[in-house]
Amino acid sequence: MNRKLGILLAVYTAALAINLDVTIVNVALPSIARELDAGTRGLQWVVDGYNLAFAALVLAAGSLSDRYGRRPALIVGLLGFAATSVVGAFVDTTGALIGARIGMGVFAALIFPTTLSVISNTFTDRRQRAAALGGWGAVVGAGVALGPVTGGLLLDHFYWGSVFLALAPVALFATVLTVWLVPESKDPSVPRLDLPGLGVSVAMLSLLTYTIIEAPGRGWSSTTTLASFAVTAVLVAVFVVVERRAAHPMLDVRLFTDRRFSAASGAVMITFFSLAGFIFLITQYFQLVRGFGPLATGARILPVAISIAIASVAGGILAPRIGTRSVVTTGLLMFGSAMAWVATATVTTDYATVIVPQMVLMGLGMGLIATPATESIMLVLPPARAGVGSAVNDATRELGATLGVAIVGSLFSSVYGARLADGAFGALAGGRLDQARDSVAVAIGMAGRDPRLVAAAQDSFMAGLHAGCLLVAGICFAGAVVAVFALPGRNFVPRGALAPVSA
Repeated sequence: MNRKLGILLAVYTAALAINLDVTIVNVALPSIARELDAGTRGLQWVVDGYNLAFAALVLAAGSLSDRYGRRPALIVGLLGFAATSVVGAFVDTTGALIGARIGMGVFAALIFPTTLSVISNTFTDRRQRAAALGGWGAVVGAGVALGPVTGGLLLDHFYWGSVFLALAPVALFATVLTVWLVPESKDPSVPRLDLPGLGVSVAMLSLLTYTIIEAPGRGWSSTTTLASFAVTAVLVAVFVVVERRAAHPMLDVRLFTDRRFSAASGAVMITFFSLAGFIFLITQYFQLVRGFGPLATGARILPVAISIAIASVAGGILAPRIGTRSVVTTGLLMFGSAMAWVATATVTTDYATVIVPQMVLMGLGMGLIATPATESIMLVLPPARAGVGSAVNDATRELGATLGVAIVGSLFSSVYGARLADGAFGALAGGRLDQARDSVAVAIGMAGRDPRLVAAAQDSFMAGLHAGCLLVAGICFAGAVVAVFALPGRNFVPRGALAPVSA
C-alpha cells in the first residue's frame, strides 16, 4: 500500500467513526427512552454529553496533539473512543450512558483536530493537500449523513446498544492503521496549554447546557435557574478577561471584534444549532408519533443529507461569484422558511409531497450556509493562522449542536408538558402524569389503545415540535438580517487578518 494513501485511510476512518457518532444516536433515542426509562431531559443529555465534551475540548486537544505528538494523540483518542463506545453499549442506566457519551466526546475531541494536522503534515504539496482535505470533508459529511441510516439498520436487527458497539471496530481498525502507517510528528514550538482558559470555558459551557436542559423541570423563572444563568454570565465575562490577558490564549477573543469573523462564526453556529434541534425532534416524530421503525426513520432523513451535500458544493462555487453575503443570507432564509413550514406539520402530514420538500429546502439552505461561512472565517485570517480558524470553526459547529439540542429540546419539553397536563392526561394521578410529561415514549405507552389519550399525547408532541421549529425559524431569520450587514460581498479580496471589505 502506498504510504500516503494508507495514512489517508487511517485518518479518514478515524474521522468517519466520530462523525457517525454525531447522528447515529438520534434514531436510537426512542429505544433508549423505553429500555432505560429515560425522559426528554435524559435524552437531551445522551446527545449533548458527546457534543458538549467535544465542543469544550476540541481547541485544547488540537494544541496538545501538535505539541506532544500527533501519532500518540490519535492512538490514545481512538482507543479511548472504542473503549467508551463499548461501555456505552452495555450500561443499564441513563446516567451511566450519559457518562459514556461524555467519554466518547472527550476522545473524539482529541481525534478530530489531529486528523487535520496529520493531513497537513503529510501532504506538503498544495494540490495534494487540497485533494486530501477535500476527501476529508467528504468523509465527515458522509459520516453525519449515514449515521441515522446506519443506526436504523442496526436497530432493525439488534438492541439499542448496537449503535455504539458498532463504532468500536471502526475505531480499532483506524488504530491499527495509525500504528502501522502514520509517522510521528509534532511541533514543540506550539505554546503550552492555556489551562485557565480551558477550565473556565468547560465550566461556562457545562453550566449553560445544564441550566437550559434542566429548566423545564425546575421552572424557567425559578431561583435555581435564574441563579445558574447569572453565574454563567459571570463565567463568560471571566473567560473573556482571562483570554485577553493570556500570552497564548486558547481562543483569541479579539478575533470576534471583526464583524466578518463574528458573523461567519455565528452563521455556522446557527446552522448546526438548527440542524441538531431538528434531528432531535424529527427522529422522535417519525418513530413515536408516526410509528415508523428505526431503519425507515433513518432513511426518511436522507433528503436532508443529500441536499446538504449538493448545496455545499454549489455554495462554494457561488460565493466567489455573487458574494458570501448573498449566498449565506439566502441559505439562512431558506433554512428558516423550511423550519416555519415544518411548524405546520400534523400527525398525518404526507411524507413524499410535504415532508420531503421541507427537508430538501432545509438541506439546500444549510449547504449554502456552511461552506461559504467556513471559507469566510478562514479568509479573514492570514495563512499563518489558518489553524486558529479551523479550530474556531470546529468549536462553533459543536457548540451550535450542543445548544440546539439543549434549547430546542427544552422548549419542546416545556410546551409538551404544559399541553399534556391540560388535556386528557390531566385526569391521571399526579405520579403518572409526571411520568408522561417527562417522557413522550412513556405517554404513548400509557395511552395504549385509548383514542383520547393517544390523541392527547400526539397533540402535545406536535405543539412542542411546532414551538421548537418556530424558534429555529426566528433565529435563522435574525441571522439572515445580520448576514446582510456583516458578511463580505462579491468584491471582497482577503489581505490577511482583518482585511477591509469592498462590497
